[in-house]
Amino acid sequence: MAPQGSRAELEFGGPLGAAALLLLLPATMFHLLLVARSGPARLLGPPPYLPELEELWSPWALLLCLTWLGLQAALYLLPARKVAEGQELKDKSRLSYPINGFQALVLTALLVGLGVLAGLPLSALPEMLLPLAFAATLIAFIFSLLLYLKALVAPASALAPGGNSGNPIYDFFLGRELNPRICSFDFKYFCELRPGLIGWVLINLALLMQEAELRGSPSLAMWLVNGFQLLYVGDALWHEEAVLTTMDIIHDGFGFMLAFGDLAWVPFTYSLQAQFLLYHPEPLGLPLASVICLINAVGYYIFRGANSQKNAFRKNPSDPRVADLETISTATGRRLLVSGWWGMVRHPNYLGDLIMALAWSLPCGVSHLLPYFYLLYFTALLVHREARDEQQCLRKYGLAWHAYCRRVPYRIVPYIY
Repeated sequence: MAPQGSRAELEFGGPLGAAALLLLLPATMFHLLLVARSGPARLLGPPPYLPELEELWSPWALLLCLTWLGLQAALYLLPARKVAEGQELKDKSRLSYPINGFQALVLTALLVGLGVLAGLPLSALPEMLLPLAFAATLIAFIFSLLLYLKALVAPASALAPGGNSGNPIYDFFLGRELNPRICSFDFKYFCELRPGLIGWVLINLALLMQEAELRGSPSLAMWLVNGFQLLYVGDALWHEEAVLTTMDIIHDGFGFMLAFGDLAWVPFTYSLQAQFLLYHPEPLGLPLASVICLINAVGYYIFRGANSQKNAFRKNPSDPRVADLETISTATGRRLLVSGWWGMVRHPNYLGDLIMALAWSLPCGVSHLLPYFYLLYFTALLVHREARDEQQCLRKYGLAWHAYCRRVPYRIVPYIY
């Protein structure tokens, strides 16, 4: 019998693609950090300089990253407002997950606020972004190696559908074990939303505070970027239970791809607009700011409406909010929505995500491509994720999926894609 991740099923270009991404993802992150602070701020082109190891390596940065992870782990272990069950696993069991991410965000904000009142130099954090990113990358590599070794002794029922090709580079990248845990502490679930997302808004806040020190007060553009992205993170953590039905949790193993993405890529590249504004201030008037706020509100309305409708239907198809929606039955017993938000396009939540991404970039003006990197990257990510989801749904639902695609022909953007 072929390994679970047979060659025909390998994603990301197989072992060669995985090896390339192991180098390309960190290199891209450091490129963005370097060009954001440079005068030309060119997205396409060489970085202004190549940093020496002394500029990247800092024991204090490593200690700060480990302290941050320790704090978020301690908050994860606090009593939760709710404990939710995940999807059914191969062995018919279900894992339990604490739903206390928003609680962790609020407690972190209180601790940071107390620290700033006590003299914590949060505005100095932007000067440490390079060594912090290097430390986070180092942690992600070591953590991924430990996860790979742990998976070697995991039972077959604990392994992910992919990430078990037999090629060590590919399996290291994609992740072999689906839900690596020590006791009740779930590493993938913890990393998915906590340290990276909360770290992202903390970096944004530090950039806002440094701009206030440099220019007397934060710019309107900086306020908008901070506010939009805090809303996004707060929403993700408030609706934390919804992550239990995402591809990351129910399909992907926990390897370098997710570990690096959660711990390094998210906080240091998603804060790119705020980084750009610190070094390249952008005047923004109230009329244009109001238009940008409206764009973000439209994106959030679509994003939250679609996700809430999907989650309500998955929990209880008889819920009055979704009971009248039209569906298609499948051989698995599940039904596919073909009306409401999910009758407009197959992934309306992705559409809302992309509209919000545009709103986050617009406060940075249109003179540079760099602040729009997130929009470009996220478009590519969501198109790729949608294609992966298509293949999985086709295998899972067969003829019913073909019927669904005929009813809902557009994937993300109505009448375009």
